[in-house]
Amino acid sequence: MHILVVDLLAERQAFGREGVREILSHFDSKKVSLWSPHVSQRVDYEFGTVVEHPVDADLIIITGSKRNVSQWEGWMDEVSHLIQTTTTPLLGICFGHQIIAASLGGQVRRAEQNSAFVSEVTYEDGRVVHALFTHQDHVTDAGEMRVIASSQHCAIAACQHPERPILTVQYHPEAVSNVIEKALDLGEMSDEECLQFNLELPIINMTEALVKPLQSLE
Repeated sequence: MHILVVDLLAERQAFGREGVREILSHFDSKKVSLWSPHVSQRVDYEFGTVVEHPVDADLIIITGSKRNVSQWEGWMDEVSHLIQTTTTPLLGICFGHQIIAASLGGQVRRAEQNSAFVSEVTYEDGRVVHALFTHQDHVTDAGEMRVIASSQHCAIAACQHPERPILTVQYHPEAVSNVIEKALDLGEMSDEECLQFNLELPIINMTEALVKPLQSLE
């Protein structure tokens, strides 16, 4: 399997490199291409092949970002074009969830302050999970995407396209304990910020959030 990661935290060691490493650990037999159109310099991941433009792949994953869909930047046009035109299965996490919705006719709005918390997420099939959220932009209209999960603080917590193999989540299934610990060690997250997350709860992981649901669409 060849995975193209639209790697939008490539300037960060923990939430970028370690977060992508965690995402990829849920897939077998992977060739990885890393595309980061938002920066000219990136952390050396020591895995994957850095590419300057999107390449053909079996799966595309769009990560979270420190940038905001509600504050559109020029490089986002190329990501949006990829979303609109690809026939490849597509997964979106946080920023990825937002830019997919915005590119497919939805709307994203900015809240007054950043939200960081662990919350229950209820799926349309009745499944209830705990998920870690950290974001300021919110999808307020899913456009072509169909809402399949919500939480008390996030009405559009997960989406699925009714016809195309596209799945997205507003929360961070890759933010497992070792990624958080690395962020603390590297100063990407403070002790105070970490205390906002109850990591003693069983947080939904990448496989349960996106990999298994995608397999059910194939």
